[in-house]
Amino acid sequence: MSLCLVTGGAGFIGSHLVDGLLQAGHSVRVLDNLSTGNLANLTEVRPRVQFIEGDITDLETLRAATRGVAWVFHEAALASVPRSVADPAATNRVCVDGTVNVLLAARDAKVQRVVYAASSSAYGASPSLPKRETDLTLPLSPYAVAKLAGEHYCAAFSEVYGLETVRLRYFNVFGPRQPPDSPYAAGIPRFLEAMLAGKSPIIYGDGQQSRDFTYVADVVHANLLAAKAPGVSGKVFNIACGHRTNPATSSTAKRTSLPRSPS
Repeated sequence: MSLCLVTGGAGFIGSHLVDGLLQAGHSVRVLDNLSTGNLANLTEVRPRVQFIEGDITDLETLRAATRGVAWVFHEAALASVPRSVADPAATNRVCVDGTVNVLLAARDAKVQRVVYAASSSAYGASPSLPKRETDLTLPLSPYAVAKLAGEHYCAAFSEVYGLETVRLRYFNVFGPRQPPDSPYAAGIPRFLEAMLAGKSPIIYGDGQQSRDFTYVADVVHANLLAAKAPGVSGKVFNIACGHRTNPATSSTAKRTSLPRSPS
């Protein structure tokens, strides 16, 4: 089986991807600076994983991490819209410069394919539903712009250097290990935390807003398919369930007229 590198592999989605790769029989190397990731997410698999504490903004660290690797799963990012608004330069440094470093290291190491964790935020306020990969992108935050820039770099590296890349636009991922206090957490972990504490979850706005929530195991499955599927290099795929969830009919939620949550 193949040696795989997961950047951000100690994070919520990344750690589940590590589990999925190990279950599929692959060897796994994780690169994470632990700024938002947590080694506790890897507790059960730690003896079976090569772990490198390092940052994707350091090209030499990435060159060492990609040595001998067949597939790179690039999950590392500053995944927070509020943080990107407060500090757009930091978001650009990680999500754009860091992604370029991943691609450079992968190209020079002759990696077979890079699977990039893109974001549905690329569509912005586009009113069309369901979202399609051919829709116009209208990113509205520094985070969305940076993630979309990473997409374009992936496509460019495929075109110019022949490095195979696949871009997966995640929609509202949820599941175990997702910290509910994260500024970018989906509504589900926040609702669960409130209910477990015997409180009514709060819905911002009028309750009519909807989301397409995607279970993290489905995201892992999509990544595994994207790594091996023929004829998909340079392409982008939405990773969602195709089902809108609306909280307006919830009988346990407390509604407020405050602005909508960033999640």
